Amino acid sequence: MTDAEMGQQAGGQHGAGQTGAPPDELSQLRAELDAAREQLVQGREQVLRAAAEIDNIRKRAARDVEQAHRYALEKFVQELLPAVDSLEMAVATGSKADAASLAAGQKATLKLLQKALERFAVTIIDPQGEPFDPARHEAMAMQESPTAEPHSVLQVVQRGYELNGRLLRPARVIVARGPDNT
Repeated sequence: MTDAEMGQQAGGQHGAGQTGAPPDELSQLRAELDAAREQLVQGREQVLRAAAEIDNIRKRAARDVEQAHRYALEKFVQELLPAVDSLEMAVATGSKADAASLAAGQKATLKLLQKALERFAVTIIDPQGEPFDPARHEAMAMQESPTAEPHSVLQVVQRGYELNGRLLRPARVIVARGPDNT
């Protein structure tokens, strides 16, 4: 709204050149209008800056997630490399080594692998003698046993593994059954 329009609106029927408002009041209204316009400009700038910051945060988070997915296994692989080195050494010297040193090397390599799994919260499921749990064990067979409790794990065929309490692979087991009464 222009100053003339404001004057006409404020003055009403006083004639074309008269505003009806004292000059001090008119200058005060102009100052308030200018201040409101300035606040509007500043508000728009703040909104634009906030939108840009939110967009930058979103892009940064997406980049961080992408990096996390890309390099999630880096530490785990670094823990496995000593075991790989040990196996490579065993293959390279295997034809020259005796059985005892090969067995010792295999045990050392297995220990390296188990430590790497432990560091990343992978736990072994070895349920020998425990009650059979279909949520954690896979029954390969049932076998009669006069000494073991019925429906308990008589023998572990292959150990299972959990990662942070989540089953990766069930333990494969032979389950004891009671003697047949027939």
